[in-house]
Amino acid sequence: MKSPTKYRWFVVATFFAFMLLHQCDKLLIGPLTTQIMNTFHINEAQMGAVVTGALIVGAVLYPIWGYLYDRYARSKLLALASFIWGSTTWISAIAPTYGAFLATRATTGIDDSSYPGLYSLISDYFGPEMRGKIYGLLQIAQPFGYMLGMLLGLLLSSSLGWRGIYYLTGSLGILLSFVIFFGVREAPRGKAEPELRDLEQIGIYRFDLQTALGLFKKRSLVLLFIQGFFGVFPWNVITYWFFRYLETERGYSSAAVFTTMATAVLVLSAGYFVGGAVGDFFFKRTPRGRALVAMTGVLTGAILLVVTMSIPAGNQGLFLVLLCLTALFIPIASPNVVSTVYDITLPEVRSTALAVQYFIESAGAALAPLMAGLIAVRSSLHNAILSICVSTWVLCAIFFAVVAYLVPQDIATLRSLLRERAEHERAMQAKASHG
Repeated sequence: MKSPTKYRWFVVATFFAFMLLHQCDKLLIGPLTTQIMNTFHINEAQMGAVVTGALIVGAVLYPIWGYLYDRYARSKLLALASFIWGSTTWISAIAPTYGAFLATRATTGIDDSSYPGLYSLISDYFGPEMRGKIYGLLQIAQPFGYMLGMLLGLLLSSSLGWRGIYYLTGSLGILLSFVIFFGVREAPRGKAEPELRDLEQIGIYRFDLQTALGLFKKRSLVLLFIQGFFGVFPWNVITYWFFRYLETERGYSSAAVFTTMATAVLVLSAGYFVGGAVGDFFFKRTPRGRALVAMTGVLTGAILLVVTMSIPAGNQGLFLVLLCLTALFIPIASPNVVSTVYDITLPEVRSTALAVQYFIESAGAALAPLMAGLIAVRSSLHNAILSICVSTWVLCAIFFAVVAYLVPQDIATLRSLLRERAEHERAMQAKASHG
């Protein structure tokens, strides 16, 4: 039997593996696009429909997953999500026609909206004073998954083919579903909160509609929701257009593009943990700490991107150094947003709160690449990337500044509710012991 301290790190390691391999499977579609198009004899528009279908399914299901996680055992639902990931990937790999592939690939979006339950369960293993670091550590799995997907696509596509690679990643998803189902235990909701962690037993709290609707009355949370819509613009513009920008407007070879982006992604990965750790550090000193760190991160990222993209195309060395420095600051806000959402919401509606956040972000994610493309047609990719990223980061910094002003009151309200809950639990246990 693992000790509680060691066991929670087993949970983190299991979820890291889940996110790493899930992101790898999700993002493999990019490196395998040409092979898939050749197999089904389709054009770019038809291939784009494949990606869009999965994104739409994932976005629509965010609220449903959020409700289910807050209502039922999150560990078992995460095992189900992993099984769905593996099985739908397998089904898409055996699709004989384009129509079948389009439909089956859309079903892979079912599990793409499963992360709110993962973060919610982790919040009941780790207290608010260190959640930022844990979320930052887990989020490292996303860029690593992207890198792993690129490597699998480059190294195995010629020998296994795109179907063989999907058989491999699908099998890993099914295997992980059993590890999660039998290895990850459900934690009582709110167990890691300072007010409740010393209680031997706490009540069972599940989704309540009135509590969920109350989320939209929290001013700092509503601002985080709005910020999320704009905050994903830079991510998606860079993801979809930066490769082409390096090739067409800076004259990079394919090898130079890969080296540049791989290095930047590795540094970006560190930014998640750094952001979470710095957020935890300042949160221990002021309830405004996380929001102020997020604000500083996006403002610094905006300034550094302007400087980086002003470097002449021929100076690839200096461009790489500044791009990596920019990449370090880009993800700093991410773990602090998740942590702040949980700093101001009751444990039984945390999955729902984060699902709403991600649902709103999905709308922004769908809009950003199109906006960049329209600007690029009329001007250049340089101007498209710079104008969208800088303007939205400045806007997000303003939102974070207002959140920093408002959030202490929402945190104090939550802590008061949890203290009342703890007093009730102690009174009930005392009554039971004397009965």
